[in-house]
Amino acid sequence: MEQERILKLLEQKLIASCQPVDDSSMDAPDIIARMAMACRDGGAAAVRIEGVENVAETARVLDIPITGIVKRDLSDSDVRITPFAEDVYALAEAGAQIIAYDATQRPRPVATTELVAAIHASGCIAMADCATLEDGILAAEMGVELIGTTLSGYTGGPIPKEPDFQLIHDLASRGYKVVAEGRFNQPELAGEAISAGAYCVTVGSAITRIEHICQWFNDSISHARK
Repeated sequence: MEQERILKLLEQKLIASCQPVDDSSMDAPDIIARMAMACRDGGAAAVRIEGVENVAETARVLDIPITGIVKRDLSDSDVRITPFAEDVYALAEAGAQIIAYDATQRPRPVATTELVAAIHASGCIAMADCATLEDGILAAEMGVELIGTTLSGYTGGPIPKEPDFQLIHDLASRGYKVVAEGRFNQPELAGEAISAGAYCVTVGSAITRIEHICQWFNDSISHARK
């Protein structure tokens, strides 16, 4: 019942990804927690937080659902998002109600089936960060509750400028609860995602990465100056 309540809270709502630039002046647990509180005050239904310590600090002060992830740079795999079962257990212990993992079919240290089993054994909702329709189908067949478009465009080749609306539509048409994520840097794009069938929308850089936002404005000013 608790999981059903959380999923209902997310329906056609905003998830704010509070992940500052690594090692930046904003990259501290107390700042991330306050950032998450500000997102809640602005209407976010949930937040996405990276790192066990950051999740724990945010859970201490926040009363909306937390999607937790751990990012790792591995020498033998391009998979970065929650690659190990111990990451899952640590995030659950820290207070995450939803745990996201890399659901791509790339070489990885731990099978996705093991990660999903660990998430469910921890009493948490699973979210698959996908790059393709095939990723999403496989995740759904494993009983994953939320299917994200998080990694579309980020597993090789040039990174697109626009969100992957086709993938959102293709996943949603199968009846999946689709979390639209990736390159939603304009409010209008978030609205388009809902129109394309998304269950909810995650927005990160455009809300919580001040350095990126300032650079967008600086680039525009520089272009106009030229």
